[in-house]
Amino acid sequence: MDGKLRNMTTIYLFKGDKVLLLYRQGGKVVNNVWTGSAGGHFESFELNDAKACVLRELNEELGLQAEDIDGLLLRYITLRSVNGEVRQNYYFFAELKDSVNENLSSNEGECRWFSIDEIDSLEMPFTAKYVMEHFCKEGYSTNVLYVGVARTDKVEFCELQEV
Repeated sequence: MDGKLRNMTTIYLFKGDKVLLLYRQGGKVVNNVWTGSAGGHFESFELNDAKACVLRELNEELGLQAEDIDGLLLRYITLRSVNGEVRQNYYFFAELKDSVNENLSSNEGECRWFSIDEIDSLEMPFTAKYVMEHFCKEGYSTNVLYVGVARTDKVEFCELQEV
């Protein structure tokens, strides 16, 4: 391992019992799979501020501002080793305000609202699939921050506690 890092962030937008997903097309790292509503790589000035990164991506990809959402929380951080680099993903969750039109479009691919029970059948990036599986089973009813470490066949989660 030579110390290369790739920092990325994702936001999952909810409206009631539905979640907005993006079928990302033309991406450098993630392509032709369902991902969070918006997300991407950190800019150098955001390296210590995942929230700034996710809000910038939300604006660039969906045209939304911080005031268009409620309850923005960082809920998952995952680590995965891929092609000699450590990929760190920061997963945020928020609710789209009722006053905001839910007919959203993205310059990164196709947007579509899904019910929670439809998600497990979708092709998603490796860690995202396990994040959403864990969120639907356990994380949905908490405000806990979880950390996940990717293994060859799964992602193992534990609660990140302040010590």
